Amino acid sequence: METVSQPCEQSGFGRRKIDAGHADLGKSQLAGPVPHPGQKQRTVTLTAVERHAPIVGTPAPRELVWGSEDDTRAFAERLASRPGLGDAFIALHGDLGAGKTTLVRHLLRALGAQGRIKSPTYAVVEPYELEAFPAWHFDFYRFDDPREWEDAGFRDVFDSPGLKLAEWPEKAAGLLPVADLDLHIALQDDGVRAVRVQANTGRGRELLR
Repeated sequence: METVSQPCEQSGFGRRKIDAGHADLGKSQLAGPVPHPGQKQRTVTLTAVERHAPIVGTPAPRELVWGSEDDTRAFAERLASRPGLGDAFIALHGDLGAGKTTLVRHLLRALGAQGRIKSPTYAVVEPYELEAFPAWHFDFYRFDDPREWEDAGFRDVFDSPGLKLAEWPEKAAGLLPVADLDLHIALQDDGVRAVRVQANTGRGRELLR
């Protein structure tokens, strides 16, 4: 769960910290209304669904080409540097062998994960206590029913702060919150990976800026 403060007199949620510019440029700017002195504050609790609310007018996806694993690593390192990643949900799509787990490994390594980074295919989820924030790597490939996501208690995980990375999210369709980013990875015959990145929320859009 996430808590924000909001003036009682104003309608709508106060805007939170956002970042503008390319991953290599600038720092976050604080945008939002400042309450008048003496104005009372009230606390608003945001669920995972509210924190990953879809944006109106979803922007066009970004098309990328990864010619080698070095390209995958470079993308992961740029993504790891983005503000707002610590509470993002990233859904990874692609056939077996497309490179989803490889991307996650490079991303977690760039975020400071130590030791072996295992595939969660059998365990379903692997948690990581990173220096900046916790992270969870999910693999729903073996789910036969989306309700297994609910039965496993993963709703509580998604309601808590931290980075969530999910492979085969369609296996839990209808229960997962909206992904901030959807990454579709397709392995071509020549070994090149065609990648489509779709931002679905305000946070996702900021991650791609």
